[in-house]
Amino acid sequence: MSLLVVGSVALDSVETPFGKAEDVLGGSATYFSASASHQTPVQLVGVVGSDYPVEQLQALSARQVDLAGLEQAEGESFRWRGRYRHDLNSADTLETRLGVFSHFRPKLPEGFKSAQFVFLANIDPRLQLQVLEQVTKPKFVACDTMNFWIESRRGDLLDLLGRVDLITLNDGEARQLTEQANLVQAARWILARGPKTVLIKKGEHGAFMFTRDSIFYAPAYPLEAVFDPTGAGDSFAGGFMGYLARTNDLSEANLRRAVVLGSAMGSFVVEAFSITRLLSVTRADIDRRVADFHRLVSFDQGMTS
Repeated sequence: MSLLVVGSVALDSVETPFGKAEDVLGGSATYFSASASHQTPVQLVGVVGSDYPVEQLQALSARQVDLAGLEQAEGESFRWRGRYRHDLNSADTLETRLGVFSHFRPKLPEGFKSAQFVFLANIDPRLQLQVLEQVTKPKFVACDTMNFWIESRRGDLLDLLGRVDLITLNDGEARQLTEQANLVQAARWILARGPKTVLIKKGEHGAFMFTRDSIFYAPAYPLEAVFDPTGAGDSFAGGFMGYLARTNDLSEANLRRAVVLGSAMGSFVVEAFSITRLLSVTRADIDRRVADFHRLVSFDQGMTS
């Protein structure tokens, strides 16, 4: 089934305790596509400037990512510079230059409008709503957001909640949006406003999936070395949505499998800078890591009393 992503395509400069990377491929749509393409073809919509090394995106084209929706505009590309400290839980943003992304207005090619699975990456909710006006009859729509949009575009974000099947956000964003300290209560608040599923990411502590009737938890994969956490959430989303699109199965059991697949992809991307690891990982690597997840959480209940 067709999978559409609309989001940022950027150049990142990142510093971690393990090294530095200058002007490497970044952006929500880039990470999402590199991850999801292991499961299904991806249609990408975004914008880059005249300075963007578009030839480097051919690695994505080779992995079934359709770049027909990538606009190249005159001007500077979206650039982000950040530094991670030793705990690697959050980045200090040193510089953000939006460039042509500040004028981005998503325009879907005709062939993209019939996409069955749609992921609205972390952009202005007004633009996310514009995308939904262009797709014809999607089967499943998911969105991401961040604290800036929660604060500055709250009304638009609440409108968006009524139009999507799933929202993914981190624990801090969930608390900010709902004004609920308890994540279970926060998820119930969001579910009452439209989405059938809420994914709350907790970084190195895993992810929760909430539906109206159930709660599912997947731990983060225990890695010995984390080089660059940038894009982990978007890679998680790519694995999750890619698996759903490939299987075309929205049962709760399959959603749970998709969460584990997303967690596996998020664990790969942090092993190197940019999308490097996502480009080298194989299906066998993915299958082994998913099997590791199963062993990680499987146990024999035995005698409990």
